[in-house]
Amino acid sequence: MIRHVLAAAALLAATPAAAQSTTQEALEARYDRALAAGYKALFLCSAIANAERNGAARTPARVEAWELTGIQAPLDQIAPELSYEIHRRPASRATAAGSNEVSHVSVAWAESMPPRIAIHDSRMGCQLAPIGGGLPPFVTTRSGQNHPVAAVTPFAKGALQTVGEGAFAQNYGEGTRTTAVLVQRGGTLLGEAYAPDFGPAVPQRTWSVAKSIAATLLGAAQARGEVQVDTRAGLGGRMQDHTRYGITIDHLLRMASGRYSDTPGNRTDPLYFGGSSVGETATSWPVVHPPGSVYRYANNDTLMAVRAIKPGFDEHPPAALFEKLGMHHTVAETDWQGEYILSSQVWSTARDLAKLGQLYLDDGMLADGTRILPEGWVDYVSAPTGPQPDSPFGYGAGFWLLNTSDGVPADTFAAMGNRGQFIVIVPSMNVVIVRRGEDPTGSRFDIAAFTRDVLETLED
Repeated sequence: MIRHVLAAAALLAATPAAAQSTTQEALEARYDRALAAGYKALFLCSAIANAERNGAARTPARVEAWELTGIQAPLDQIAPELSYEIHRRPASRATAAGSNEVSHVSVAWAESMPPRIAIHDSRMGCQLAPIGGGLPPFVTTRSGQNHPVAAVTPFAKGALQTVGEGAFAQNYGEGTRTTAVLVQRGGTLLGEAYAPDFGPAVPQRTWSVAKSIAATLLGAAQARGEVQVDTRAGLGGRMQDHTRYGITIDHLLRMASGRYSDTPGNRTDPLYFGGSSVGETATSWPVVHPPGSVYRYANNDTLMAVRAIKPGFDEHPPAALFEKLGMHHTVAETDWQGEYILSSQVWSTARDLAKLGQLYLDDGMLADGTRILPEGWVDYVSAPTGPQPDSPFGYGAGFWLLNTSDGVPADTFAAMGNRGQFIVIVPSMNVVIVRRGEDPTGSRFDIAAFTRDVLETLED
């Protein structure tokens, strides 16, 4: 009798768990659809609107073929089936490309919910509204940029051209899809090449190359005397006896805060595609290691490092730095509350990224002698002084290090991002190499081999 009672009790206890499991699966499937719709809305908005801002053009079909193909599972299976609408402002507000400026992009995902919406602001690119969110009462618009784009400088026939062509021919990774290659030496463009749907004025999302842009913004703030990277980042409030209090900006830049992250990289899907804010997503992760003791690549660390200079953005926004560097076709996008997502969400061209690399070759100074970065900043970001990743590359402060790659000078460092975004900086050879791609998930471009082969063609 007792056994029968216990068995019945166990059955009753198990039934809600099974029901909850089914409910959880349905909830996760619904959430994935919301993420896929947000991904699609944001990329259609950013790719099209930011290209038109530069005087170029992208079509929805081409964005679907490049930026929306080969994305992470399960969004790759969901996004193609979701219908979308691209909304434009009146013809009186025209872009440099001559078409009506994109207002917003909406993507339907559930009958009972509003569509996911990405909103275009001419100054700030596109913002993803929260799930269930609508349009703001107004956004800022302006005419397109008036910065002429020079014709493509092709590689001269020879070894360098052959290496460049190899990037497009998948010589450096099966299944990779190169969209742009550029090589610059001593500030002189040696050549560039683009996939048919791209060109000098067509921006792409930088993904984690934005982390190196974030490090550059922090360097510029330090040069102005606004911040010091060895000071605390403000994550611990006034609790001086708390471990969080000891986290510095340097710890954050070196991915060594000691904070917990639920996945490698802290995928931050809720922020990138779900429409949450930086504050909601990145601030409150608990500390599980002493700061400075363990390397853990985390988007949230970069986001918190940028927060340390947030008060200065009113006077010195990212756009002001881009203007000084001549990066006229670059835009840093924000969350729906206006906070920069400088771990990933910057749109830029190959030429603009080369200008960022050139700043580091020039020791943080402009051609006219204006100092943008502090003296020693190049050495700072390229020094492996923190805990190191278990990977083929080392890590500095916001930059990866190719210091152990065969055939590559030991002083080589790089900005690297998802889907094959690279700025490789080689101080000893005065060279910047940019490679852009839309590599599918599971394909990896061998940037070390490509760098080695490019440099071999430049040896005297």
